Amino acid sequence: MKRIFLLITTNLAVMLVLTVAAQLLGLDRYLYQHGESLGGLLTVAAFFGFGGAFISLALSKWMAKRAMGVRVITQPANPTEQWLLNTVRAQAQQVGIAMPEVGIFDSPQPNAFATGARRNAALVAVSSGLLASMRQNEVEAVLGHELTHVANGDMVTLTLIQGVVNTFVFFLSRVIGDLVDKAVLRNERGRGIAYFVTVMVAQLVLGILANMIVMWFSRRREFRADRGGAHTAGTGNMIAALQRLKSATNEPLPAQMAAFGIKGGGAAGIARLFMSHPPLDERIAALQKSG
Repeated sequence: MKRIFLLITTNLAVMLVLTVAAQLLGLDRYLYQHGESLGGLLTVAAFFGFGGAFISLALSKWMAKRAMGVRVITQPANPTEQWLLNTVRAQAQQVGIAMPEVGIFDSPQPNAFATGARRNAALVAVSSGLLASMRQNEVEAVLGHELTHVANGDMVTLTLIQGVVNTFVFFLSRVIGDLVDKAVLRNERGRGIAYFVTVMVAQLVLGILANMIVMWFSRRREFRADRGGAHTAGTGNMIAALQRLKSATNEPLPAQMAAFGIKGGGAAGIARLFMSHPPLDERIAALQKSG
C-alpha cells in the first residue's frame, strides 16, 4: 500500500501546490467578489488542471534523470553501450521518431522506461540489471515496447487525460466547498475557513478517485506497447522478456516513474484500480492470444 500511496501523492502534488498558490494569491476570493459563474470557474479549473499536467510533463525527463540517477550515453564506454545506441537508433527509425536520449540507471532489477514531453525529444532508459539478466533479443523487445510508447505519444495522451481529470477535480472541489460553506454552515458573508478546508479535502479525495481513470488508461497502453515490442523484435522475444520480468524479484520503479516503466508491481483487490501496469500474466496471455 505504501507504493500506491506514494504514486497517488505524486500525481496530486502539482495540483495541490497550484491550489495552495491560488488561495494564497486570493484567486478564490477574487472570483467570489466578482460574481463567479460556473462557466468562469470551469475555465479557471481547466487552466490550472491542464497547466499542472503539462508542468509535470515538461519536467518529466529532468525528474526521471534525477529520481533514477540516469546516466545518458553520449560516448559509448563499452560494446554493450554501443549496441544499445545502435539498437535504439534502428528501432527509432523503424517506428518513425527522432533518436531519443538513451541512458542506463543502476538497479539490480530488470526494468526500463520512456518519458519526455515530445515524441521527437524523448528519453529511453534501461536498468543495469536488465542488460545483465536478459539476452539481446529480449532487450530488443523491451526497447521496442518503450519506443512504441514514444511513437504512440502515450506521454502526451496520458497528460491530456490527467489534465481533464484535474480540471473536474479542481472544479467539483470548489462546488462542494461552496455547498458546505453556504448550505451546511449557513455562511453568507463570504468564503470562510470551512470553504478552504473543504476544498482541500474534497480535492484530495476526488483526486484519488480520478487517479483510477488515469491508471486504467495506463494499463490499456501497456497492451498496445507490448504489441509494438512484438512487432519490432518478434512475439516470442516479447513474451520471453515478460517472462524474464515475471521471474525477477518484484521491485517496481519509484512512484514518480511507475507509470512509465515496463514492469509494475502486482496488486489485488481495490489496489488493482491503482495499478499502472496489468499483471504480467495477463500481458503474456494477450500476446499469446494475438500471436
